[in-house]
Amino acid sequence: MHLQTHVFGPADAPSVLAIHGLTGHGRRWESLAAAHLADVRVVAPDLIGHGHSPHLPPWSYDHHVDALTAVVDEHIPAHARPFVVVGHSFGGAVAVRLAAALGADVVRGLVLLDPAQGLDPAWALQVATDSLTHWDYADADAARAAKRAEGWADVPDALLDKEIAEHLIDLDNGRVGWRVAAAAAATAWSEMARPFVLPPAGVPTTVVVAERVDPAFVSEAFLRACAAERAESVEVVRADCGHMVAYDDPDLTAGLIRAMIGHR
Repeated sequence: MHLQTHVFGPADAPSVLAIHGLTGHGRRWESLAAAHLADVRVVAPDLIGHGHSPHLPPWSYDHHVDALTAVVDEHIPAHARPFVVVGHSFGGAVAVRLAAALGADVVRGLVLLDPAQGLDPAWALQVATDSLTHWDYADADAARAAKRAEGWADVPDALLDKEIAEHLIDLDNGRVGWRVAAAAAATAWSEMARPFVLPPAGVPTTVVVAERVDPAFVSEAFLRACAAERAESVEVVRADCGHMVAYDDPDLTAGLIRAMIGHR
Protein backbone atom coordinates (compact mmCIF):
# COMPACT_ATOMS: atom_id res chain seq x y z
CA MET A 1 0.00 0.00 0.00
CA HIS A 2 1.42 3.38 -1.01
CA LEU A 3 1.43 5.94 1.80
CA GLN A 4 1.25 9.70 1.36
CA THR A 5 4.69 10.81 2.55
CA HIS A 6 5.95 14.26 3.49
CA VAL A 7 9.67 14.95 3.29
CA PHE A 8 11.33 17.88 5.05
CA GLY A 9 14.97 18.96 4.92
CA PRO A 10 17.94 18.59 2.54
CA ALA A 11 18.15 15.54 0.30
CA ASP A 12 21.77 14.86 1.26
CA ALA A 13 21.25 15.11 5.04
CA PRO A 14 21.00 12.22 7.53
CA SER A 15 17.55 10.63 7.28
CA VAL A 16 14.99 10.16 10.04
CA LEU A 17 11.75 8.24 9.56
CA ALA A 18 9.09 9.92 11.72
CA ILE A 19 5.92 7.98 12.59
CA HIS A 20 2.96 9.91 13.95
CA GLY A 21 0.49 8.72 16.57
CA LEU A 22 -3.15 7.65 16.42
CA THR A 23 -5.45 10.10 14.58
CA GLY A 24 -2.38 12.05 13.45
CA HIS A 25 -0.64 12.66 10.12
CA GLY A 26 2.87 13.15 8.80
CA ARG A 27 2.71 16.94 8.67
CA ARG A 28 2.68 17.03 12.47
CA TRP A 29 6.48 16.68 12.21
CA GLU A 30 6.88 19.76 10.00
CA SER A 31 7.32 22.32 12.77
CA LEU A 32 9.95 20.20 14.55
CA ALA A 33 11.77 19.63 11.26
CA ALA A 34 11.73 23.29 10.24
CA ALA A 35 12.59 24.89 13.57
CA HIS A 36 14.85 22.30 15.21
CA LEU A 37 16.09 19.81 12.60
CA ALA A 38 16.57 21.93 9.50
CA ASP A 39 19.77 20.07 8.59
CA VAL A 40 18.10 16.64 8.87
CA ARG A 41 15.98 14.91 6.23
CA VAL A 42 12.71 13.96 7.95
CA VAL A 43 10.57 11.42 6.11
CA ALA A 44 7.06 11.52 7.59
CA PRO A 45 4.30 9.33 6.12
CA ASP A 46 0.59 9.37 6.87
CA LEU A 47 -0.17 5.93 8.31
CA ILE A 48 -2.84 3.68 6.80
CA GLY A 49 -6.28 5.08 7.61
CA HIS A 50 -4.84 8.52 8.37
CA GLY A 51 -4.49 11.79 6.49
CA HIS A 52 -4.14 11.43 2.74
CA SER A 53 -3.00 7.79 2.77
CA PRO A 54 -5.49 5.08 1.78
CA HIS A 55 -8.13 4.47 4.44
CA LEU A 56 -8.95 0.93 3.32
CA PRO A 57 -8.17 -2.00 5.68
CA PRO A 58 -6.35 -3.97 6.89
CA TRP A 59 -4.97 -1.79 9.70
CA SER A 60 -2.90 -4.25 11.76
CA TYR A 61 0.63 -3.69 13.06
CA ASP A 62 1.91 -6.02 10.35
CA HIS A 63 0.27 -4.03 7.58
CA HIS A 64 1.58 -0.76 8.97
CA VAL A 65 5.07 -2.27 9.01
CA ASP A 66 4.73 -3.50 5.43
CA ALA A 67 3.56 -0.08 4.24
CA LEU A 68 6.37 1.70 6.09
CA THR A 69 8.93 -0.71 4.66
CA ALA A 70 7.78 0.42 1.22
CA VAL A 71 8.22 4.07 2.33
CA VAL A 72 11.79 3.27 3.40
CA ASP A 73 12.50 1.59 0.07
CA GLU A 74 11.19 4.63 -1.82
CA HIS A 75 12.54 7.50 0.25
CA ILE A 76 15.66 6.34 2.12
CA PRO A 77 18.35 5.08 -0.27
CA ALA A 78 21.04 2.61 0.68
CA HIS A 79 23.67 5.31 1.16
CA ALA A 80 21.46 6.96 3.83
CA ARG A 81 21.24 3.81 5.92
CA PRO A 82 21.29 2.99 8.75
CA PHE A 83 18.83 5.72 9.76
CA VAL A 84 16.97 6.76 12.90
CA VAL A 85 13.29 6.01 13.49
CA VAL A 86 11.25 8.26 15.79
CA GLY A 87 7.72 7.22 16.75
CA HIS A 88 5.08 8.91 18.88
CA SER A 89 2.45 6.99 20.87
CA PHE A 90 0.89 4.39 18.53
CA GLY A 91 3.68 5.29 16.12
CA GLY A 92 6.16 4.24 18.79
CA ALA A 93 4.58 0.81 18.98
CA VAL A 94 4.78 0.54 15.20
CA ALA A 95 8.39 1.77 15.22
CA VAL A 96 9.52 -1.05 17.53
CA ARG A 97 8.01 -3.62 15.19
CA LEU A 98 9.42 -1.93 12.11
CA ALA A 99 12.91 -1.98 13.62
CA ALA A 100 12.55 -5.69 14.32
CA ALA A 101 11.53 -6.30 10.71
CA LEU A 102 14.31 -4.18 9.17
CA GLY A 103 17.15 -5.09 11.55
CA ALA A 104 20.09 -3.22 13.06
CA ASP A 105 21.86 -2.91 9.70
CA VAL A 106 19.03 -0.64 8.52
CA VAL A 107 17.82 1.05 11.72
CA ARG A 108 20.55 3.00 13.53
CA GLY A 109 18.38 3.70 16.57
CA LEU A 110 14.91 4.36 17.94
CA VAL A 111 13.49 7.41 19.69
CA LEU A 112 10.13 6.42 21.19
CA LEU A 113 8.03 9.38 22.38
CA ASP A 114 5.57 8.14 25.03
CA PRO A 115 5.07 4.87 23.13
CA ALA A 116 1.65 3.24 23.57
CA GLN A 117 1.69 -0.55 23.65
CA GLY A 118 0.73 -3.27 26.09
CA LEU A 119 -2.24 -1.17 27.24
CA ASP A 120 -4.79 -2.52 29.70
CA PRO A 121 -7.47 -4.12 27.47
CA ALA A 122 -10.40 -2.85 29.55
CA TRP A 123 -9.05 0.71 29.37
CA ALA A 124 -8.37 0.39 25.63
CA LEU A 125 -11.96 -0.75 25.10
CA GLN A 126 -13.29 2.18 27.11
CA VAL A 127 -11.21 4.76 25.24
CA ALA A 128 -11.98 3.25 21.83
CA THR A 129 -15.69 3.17 22.60
CA ASP A 130 -15.69 6.74 23.90
CA SER A 131 -13.76 7.99 20.88
CA LEU A 132 -16.24 6.41 18.46
CA THR A 133 -19.17 7.80 20.44
CA HIS A 134 -17.69 11.30 20.20
CA TRP A 135 -16.05 10.92 16.82
CA ASP A 136 -17.31 14.13 15.20
CA TYR A 137 -17.93 17.71 16.33
CA ALA A 138 -20.41 20.50 15.68
CA ASP A 139 -17.71 22.87 14.45
CA ALA A 140 -14.00 23.72 14.61
CA ASP A 141 -14.34 25.37 18.03
CA ALA A 142 -15.74 22.13 19.47
CA ALA A 143 -12.92 20.15 17.86
CA ARG A 144 -10.39 22.57 19.31
CA ALA A 145 -11.86 22.21 22.81
CA ALA A 146 -11.77 18.42 22.52
CA LYS A 147 -8.09 18.51 21.57
CA ARG A 148 -7.28 20.69 24.57
CA ALA A 149 -8.98 18.10 26.80
CA GLU A 150 -7.25 15.12 25.16
CA GLY A 151 -3.55 15.77 25.76
CA TRP A 152 -3.09 19.02 23.83
CA ALA A 153 -3.44 21.29 26.86
CA ASP A 154 0.10 22.69 26.52
CA VAL A 155 0.45 22.64 22.73
CA PRO A 156 1.05 26.18 21.37
CA ASP A 157 -2.00 27.85 19.82
CA ALA A 158 -0.30 28.18 16.44
CA LEU A 159 0.25 24.42 16.19
CA LEU A 160 -3.33 23.64 17.19
CA ASP A 161 -4.57 26.18 14.63
CA LYS A 162 -2.46 24.44 12.00
CA GLU A 163 -3.91 21.06 13.00
CA ILE A 164 -7.43 22.43 12.60
CA ALA A 165 -6.63 23.94 9.21
CA GLU A 166 -4.90 20.86 7.77
CA HIS A 167 -6.56 17.88 9.39
CA LEU A 168 -10.17 18.80 10.18
CA ILE A 169 -12.65 18.15 7.36
CA ASP A 170 -16.35 18.56 6.69
CA LEU A 171 -18.32 15.33 7.04
CA ASP A 172 -21.37 14.15 5.14
CA ASN A 173 -23.56 14.54 8.24
CA GLY A 174 -22.97 18.30 8.39
CA ARG A 175 -20.46 18.08 11.23
CA VAL A 176 -16.64 18.06 11.18
CA GLY A 177 -14.06 15.43 12.05
CA TRP A 178 -10.42 14.51 11.64
CA ARG A 179 -9.15 13.09 8.36
CA VAL A 180 -8.97 9.60 9.86
CA ALA A 181 -10.95 6.38 9.36
CA ALA A 182 -12.85 5.74 12.59
CA ALA A 183 -12.56 1.98 12.14
CA ALA A 184 -8.78 2.26 11.72
CA ALA A 185 -8.57 4.20 14.99
CA ALA A 186 -10.64 1.59 16.83
CA THR A 187 -8.41 -1.15 15.43
CA ALA A 188 -5.33 0.71 16.65
CA TRP A 189 -6.64 0.64 20.22
CA SER A 190 -7.05 -3.13 19.84
CA GLU A 191 -3.48 -3.45 18.57
CA MET A 192 -2.13 -1.34 21.43
CA ALA A 193 -3.81 -3.74 23.88
CA ARG A 194 -1.66 -6.60 22.58
CA PRO A 195 1.39 -7.51 24.70
CA PHE A 196 4.23 -5.02 24.40
CA VAL A 197 7.30 -5.78 22.30
CA LEU A 198 10.78 -4.77 23.42
CA PRO A 199 13.08 -2.86 21.08
CA PRO A 200 15.29 -5.27 19.15
CA ALA A 201 18.49 -6.28 20.90
CA GLY A 202 21.41 -4.26 19.60
CA VAL A 203 19.33 -1.30 18.42
CA PRO A 204 20.04 1.77 20.60
CA THR A 205 16.73 3.08 21.91
CA THR A 206 15.59 6.10 23.89
CA VAL A 207 12.17 5.80 25.54
CA VAL A 208 10.61 9.11 26.56
CA VAL A 209 8.01 8.85 29.32
CA ALA A 210 5.66 11.86 29.44
CA GLU A 211 5.13 12.32 33.15
CA ARG A 212 2.00 14.48 32.91
CA VAL A 213 -0.01 11.63 31.36
CA ASP A 214 -2.44 9.76 33.62
CA PRO A 215 -3.03 6.92 33.12
CA ALA A 216 0.39 6.42 31.62
CA PHE A 217 0.83 5.02 28.13
CA VAL A 218 4.25 3.61 29.02
CA SER A 219 3.72 0.84 31.55
CA GLU A 220 6.06 0.11 34.42
CA ALA A 221 6.08 -3.52 33.24
CA PHE A 222 7.55 -2.40 29.92
CA LEU A 223 10.18 -0.28 31.65
CA ARG A 224 11.13 -3.13 33.99
CA ALA A 225 11.46 -5.51 31.04
CA CYS A 226 13.69 -3.01 29.23
CA ALA A 227 15.88 -2.69 32.34
CA ALA A 228 16.11 -6.44 32.74
CA GLU A 229 16.56 -7.48 29.09
CA ARG A 230 17.81 -4.39 27.21
CA ALA A 231 19.87 -2.56 29.83
CA GLU A 232 22.79 -2.16 27.42
CA SER A 233 20.72 -0.54 24.66
CA VAL A 234 17.66 1.21 26.15
CA GLU A 235 17.76 4.60 27.87
CA VAL A 236 14.67 5.96 29.63
CA VAL A 237 14.10 9.72 29.76
CA ARG A 238 11.32 11.07 31.96
CA ALA A 239 9.97 14.33 30.56
CA ASP A 240 7.89 16.87 32.45
CA CYS A 241 5.33 17.29 29.67
CA GLY A 242 2.09 15.98 28.24
CA HIS A 243 1.58 13.24 25.69
CA MET A 244 2.36 15.43 22.66
CA VAL A 245 6.08 15.31 23.43
CA ALA A 246 7.39 16.74 20.15
CA TYR A 247 5.04 19.73 20.46
CA ASP A 248 5.39 20.21 24.22
CA ASP A 249 9.19 19.88 24.36
CA PRO A 250 10.68 20.20 20.87
CA ASP A 251 14.16 21.01 22.22
CA LEU A 252 14.29 17.71 24.10
CA THR A 253 12.88 15.80 21.14
CA ALA A 254 15.31 17.28 18.64
CA GLY A 255 18.23 16.74 21.00
CA LEU A 256 17.42 13.07 21.43
CA ILE A 257 17.06 12.60 17.68
CA ARG A 258 20.40 14.33 17.03
CA ALA A 259 22.08 12.21 19.69
CA MET A 260 20.74 9.07 18.07
CA ILE A 261 21.89 10.21 14.62
CA GLY A 262 25.40 10.57 16.04
CA HIS A 263 25.30 7.22 17.88
CA ARG A 264 27.81 4.61 16.84
